[in-house]
Amino acid sequence: MGNNTRPAAGKAAEALSEEEARGELAWLAAEIARHDGLYYRSDAPEISDADYDALRLRNDAIEARFPELIRTDSPSLKVGAAPVDGFGKVRHRVPMLSLGNAFSAEDITDFVARIRRFLGLGGDAEIAFTAEPKIDGLSISLRYDKGRLVEAATRGDGTEGENVTANVRTMKEIPHRLKGDDVPETIDIRGEIFLSHADFARLNAEQAAAGQKVFANPRNAAAGSLRQLDAKITAKRPLRFFAYGWGEAKGLPGDTQSGVLTAFARWGVPTNPETTVCRSADELMDYYRALETKRASLGYDIDGIVYKVDRLDLQERLGFVSRAPRWAIAHKFPAAQATTILKDIEIQVGRTGALTPVAKLEPVTVGGVVVSNATLHNEDEIARKDVRVGDTVIVQRAGDVIPQIVSVVLERRPENSEPFRFPVVCPVCGSNAVREVDERTGEIDVVRRCTGGLICRAQRVERLKHFVSRNAFDIDGLGDKSIQAFYDDGLIQSPPDIFTLARRDAGLPKRLQDREGWGEQSAKKLFAAIDERRDVPLDRFIYGLGIRHVGETTAKVLARSYGDIEAFKAAMIEAGEGQQSEAWGDLNNIDGIGRTVAGALVEFFAEPHNVNVVDDLLNEVDPTPLEAVAAQSPVAGKTVVFTGTLEKISRSEAKARAERLGAKVAGSVSQKTDYVVAGADAGSKLTKARDLGVAVLTEEDWEQLISGA
Repeated sequence: MGNNTRPAAGKAAEALSEEEARGELAWLAAEIARHDGLYYRSDAPEISDADYDALRLRNDAIEARFPELIRTDSPSLKVGAAPVDGFGKVRHRVPMLSLGNAFSAEDITDFVARIRRFLGLGGDAEIAFTAEPKIDGLSISLRYDKGRLVEAATRGDGTEGENVTANVRTMKEIPHRLKGDDVPETIDIRGEIFLSHADFARLNAEQAAAGQKVFANPRNAAAGSLRQLDAKITAKRPLRFFAYGWGEAKGLPGDTQSGVLTAFARWGVPTNPETTVCRSADELMDYYRALETKRASLGYDIDGIVYKVDRLDLQERLGFVSRAPRWAIAHKFPAAQATTILKDIEIQVGRTGALTPVAKLEPVTVGGVVVSNATLHNEDEIARKDVRVGDTVIVQRAGDVIPQIVSVVLERRPENSEPFRFPVVCPVCGSNAVREVDERTGEIDVVRRCTGGLICRAQRVERLKHFVSRNAFDIDGLGDKSIQAFYDDGLIQSPPDIFTLARRDAGLPKRLQDREGWGEQSAKKLFAAIDERRDVPLDRFIYGLGIRHVGETTAKVLARSYGDIEAFKAAMIEAGEGQQSEAWGDLNNIDGIGRTVAGALVEFFAEPHNVNVVDDLLNEVDPTPLEAVAAQSPVAGKTVVFTGTLEKISRSEAKARAERLGAKVAGSVSQKTDYVVAGADAGSKLTKARDLGVAVLTEEDWEQLISGA
């Protein structure tokens, strides 16, 4: 409880003496600070919003009467609670997935046609879509329990985001409480945080006047404003918000997308007034063209339009494909273009040894962003476009994000121009740079790669950057610049060195806290952030190793298939004993793992240095199996093969559901197969299953088996 000694309780501000006012302001400062801590940091308020507002109003009234008594810790001079030490992690109950993209009218026609085919709808059957501007901002998930805002999290990697609750609570447009009789007990409202053009211009003017950095665009400014460790800074930034959907929800106030958005607005949640309902591909395109024309006058950045099937029951039937909903798509606007001079072509070496050409440009503004670099992809692309140093080139931001060179303005080419010669040796270590040949197809790889491996400084540094990146180990405070500096100074040469840094730091001639740009607190925060990642999901561990061809999705497949790190490591080493080994067959039998990925995995674990790095890492970290969300399902841990044509759902959707239930989906039948689900026109897999005595299920049998899960 707070200090109960209140000098002038119940006495009007106008009737207070100076001494009474001084005592009352001291009490109010302490009491309001206590309630701020309970609300912002502990999510455990003791008083109602009205009572809290009354304390604030009382403080303001006394300060207006006695301005000379305003305290340095006055509630009127601060917002929220004290700055947090760092952002915690929040696991999304329902993942925040991305959207597929469309770029033409044909893409939209195909999108509508695919939905009709999937749902079995004839050409005359009406199907409604919501259409809304795609805000170029920062995605956020707002969790409300019993109508009260209790948590706010960024998208992060879609599965896990940053806890920015304290900062979001300073935003005027986001309600702390929802108003209405139909508010669900729990709901995660998803939306976009952004800055208007006018607010962005004012913010940059203020930054420049204060001698601080200006932001490149409104999106960067919004992201930077939201991710301030001090909520008072966020409170000063004019952040805005539009809701576009939801995650977990215990009951919804409607049976359509548009109906739920209407309820959001009724509850006090901002929604985009440009949102509408369309009933055909032609109407979607009419809306697209109208909004494209209106785009410049909206007052905020959009980079396209999002279309969603309006009926929620149809959304559920359509489901998801890969990491995107089948029932929604983003229709992107054409990329903005500009003309500039190509000053140089720089070759960068990535973590897999790939030599990537980067165009160094005379800075030019493209779509509101100053661009000085652009991708040239690879040497074949340079030759195809005949791009040369000194050329005048047309640059665009692909998808309004990645700058790329579209073409050369040949009539402006200098007379002494010469074709660019792509290097055949690594510019970093001098090793040969080659283009590999695919043994299976005989095709030459479009990418030229350094053969220096881990002796190449560039590859080692880039692999370290990948290891600590957001979708791998995600170590806060250990960014690209720190990795480069630590590598240059010999502090970190391989991933295990990261986890021994704190122990070694005590014996270093120059400790981390004494280095330029560091101090005692920042060093402690880094060591704490490193320790937080000693327990890391197995898929992130595998992805963090930087094995060629093993991306996030493949890492998840491997983590699910092998269960734990020891089984995975042992299987990869055994698979390297030859293509006749059982482990090699099992690896290739995993659905989604082909010979290219299998070869890369075997090649990685055949290198003793790599195995030593993994072993050293395992002395420091503990990879945890993926959450056993379906541990009690009847098919958890079972190996399933789908073959033939399924009638009720697509084969990809059936596979995805099986994996969600904890099953391992294989691409071919073996003695380790538990079930073969056979649709129409099943062929050799069905025959092999019968020969091996594997249980064969019809689609109906399979549905009955998993119906209780």
